Amino acid sequence: MRAIDAEHYLLDVKLKRSKVPDFNQYPFSLPVVHHLHTLELHPKVTFIVGENGSGKSTLLEAIAVAWGFNPEGGTKNFNFQTRASHSALHEYLTLGKSVRRAKDGFFLRAESFFNLATEIERLDSGPGGSLIIDSYGGTSLHQQSHGESFFALMVNRFGGKGLYVLDEPEAALSPQRQLAMIARLHQLVQSRSQFVIATHSPILMAYPDACIYQIREDGLHQVEYEQTEHYQVTKAFLDNPARQLDRLMS
Repeated sequence: MRAIDAEHYLLDVKLKRSKVPDFNQYPFSLPVVHHLHTLELHPKVTFIVGENGSGKSTLLEAIAVAWGFNPEGGTKNFNFQTRASHSALHEYLTLGKSVRRAKDGFFLRAESFFNLATEIERLDSGPGGSLIIDSYGGTSLHQQSHGESFFALMVNRFGGKGLYVLDEPEAALSPQRQLAMIARLHQLVQSRSQFVIATHSPILMAYPDACIYQIREDGLHQVEYEQTEHYQVTKAFLDNPARQLDRLMS
């Protein structure tokens, strides 16, 4: 990765291990944090995958906040808080930044996207100025389905030459929309964008120009696509649904 640092905005993430007060306390007790030293990021797309509760969203949120994004999502210009739920992990991270400066950026957090849409409407209801929603396609994000609003965000708001941190972006997307998301992601990569994505989707993580880190009990491990549990479980089911269902229900 280091040979192509010029394509990075965010090179790596280091945990200030000497500053951690107690590795037996949350969030430092999470496997993804407990064993973290340095996480090197791909210049284009880095996937972080793992079981529910493994800490992937906590790590992604901390990276986003350390970069300067609002904890509930949005750009660096957003500053709202519906409920203080993010951990203090960002205070213990050091981000390795390249000499290139990102001209754009966004933190998409699926679970708080509703709050972001509400904040946009609140800001746009004020006097004067151009409407923020125009940068998102011009249609209220609340007046679209969850999936449509997610896709409108990627198509209209993401402009390229930026760092985009996405936490489970597939949450509201159909399989067909996930395929369309791969196409849009590739367009943005070709426009010198970098992505860090936490996902459960075996469709999204099939994007070829990327690295995948899988969270296990002993920390993060870089794996090939076919080695991920998501791929293996999905393939085993689709190869023989009847047999898998019989096993589950017997």
